[in-house]
Amino acid sequence: MRSRQYDPDLTPPWKRNTAVPEVPADADLVVEEVTTGFCGAVVRCEKTAQGPVVTLEDRFGKHRVFPLSPRGFLLEGRVVTLVRPSAPSSPSSGGGPARTASGSLAVPGARARVARAGRIYVEGRHDAELVERVWGDDLRIEGVVVEYLEGVDDLPALVRSFAPGPDARLGVLVDHLVPGSKESRIAASVTDPHVLVVGHPYVDVWEAVKPASVGIPGWPSVPRGQDWKRGVCAALGWPPHTGAAWQRILSSVRSYKDLEPALLGRVEELIDFVTAPGVG
Repeated sequence: MRSRQYDPDLTPPWKRNTAVPEVPADADLVVEEVTTGFCGAVVRCEKTAQGPVVTLEDRFGKHRVFPLSPRGFLLEGRVVTLVRPSAPSSPSSGGGPARTASGSLAVPGARARVARAGRIYVEGRHDAELVERVWGDDLRIEGVVVEYLEGVDDLPALVRSFAPGPDARLGVLVDHLVPGSKESRIAASVTDPHVLVVGHPYVDVWEAVKPASVGIPGWPSVPRGQDWKRGVCAALGWPPHTGAAWQRILSSVRSYKDLEPALLGRVEELIDFVTAPGVG
């Protein structure tokens, strides 16, 4: 009986001394990591102090980071060596049609549309910056302006002042829109048919960014009565500067894949509402 050490048929394919193709780790390329069996699409490829790494996202939205080691991946059942792409990995850097950060088809050379009468309002500056980060290209093409409320308490007064109508629809994104909350009661008081109020379940829009994208195991639980953002910084061992913390979080968002579905669906719903056919 031949020894396993010298039997090529018993040697794992990624250890065999055969020529292995190098494949650029372009965004959305689906591969399997050979040692763990983790299968996912390339989210990003970047250089670190330990060497180049690739982040994969599986079909459940889970992220894993792996080194770009030789013979480290399977592509359609074949052993390959992933290498850094010539251009930064992003949702539009693959071989297919270029896409925006929201996943929409990009329109090269398109000019921004004149702003519509309708608007989308979000609660605060961080919400607005996150929406711009992911949907900015789409919003400019559609002519949709996003503004922020600095809180939802004055929403009924804002709706009256805005005077929405068939040609000027108003969409509103609310944080922590869960049954029994103050936010839910305020949202329910808005009954104008030309206004759509939707929300996500998170205390703050920070939580709508996937923890794996930020590089943390999860968003910490902050006791009631304590400032949530400062509590998060303290629990994570970050400096007590919420502005710097937000920039750290925002910089980790490269596309819609870095956001939770509970936020993605609501923003898409608002954009569809204010840009429906026949709406100016």
